[in-house]
Amino acid sequence: MSFITIIDYIGTFAFAISGIRLASAKRFDWFGAYVVGFVTAVGGGTVRDVMLGYSPFWMSNISYLLVTGFALLFVVCLRRYVVRLNNTFFIFDAIGLGLFTVVGVEKSLSAGFPMWVGIIMGTMTGAAGGMFRDIFINEVPLIFRKDIYAIACVCGGFIYYICHYAGLSPALTQLIAACSVILIRILAVRYGICLPALRGELEESGGEQKE
Repeated sequence: MSFITIIDYIGTFAFAISGIRLASAKRFDWFGAYVVGFVTAVGGGTVRDVMLGYSPFWMSNISYLLVTGFALLFVVCLRRYVVRLNNTFFIFDAIGLGLFTVVGVEKSLSAGFPMWVGIIMGTMTGAAGGMFRDIFINEVPLIFRKDIYAIACVCGGFIYYICHYAGLSPALTQLIAACSVILIRILAVRYGICLPALRGELEESGGEQKE
């Protein structure tokens, strides 16, 4: 089993837990929570594969369904700790974000696409699953808020690019890029770093529309 495959499975597990954790907060049943976890885990990769011209990866490998099942059991068995901890969702979401960004970049480059496509596909792989998750649980997706979310994936993609052309080994490049995404996400939340919100005309005029 290659290092990138291990990263893919760990990212699947982490993202599935983040989805199941939020589904439990919305009082979904076990099946509903599993669906949310699965969509969170494979949503970004599915969009990536379709855009790259492949069949979605999980359709030829049942292990992703099984990993999501293990994530559900993990949350059920440790729900006293997982569900009640406010930081659980954030931790697993950050881990999944970083790992899936690397998987997206690596798969794009392996398919012969240029690095700029790899960065876009890495961002898509990392952020799209969380977007589907938030839509499923009727929340505004993180990617559309001020949070440093998709931007962390973009930064991780550029760091992958730098490490790759610096001649670092593939495993070290993947590890550094994934950790950079996780670190950027954690630091952004820790210190309240965010993008400026786009202000509308009504807001700028104090609620009265300009003539």
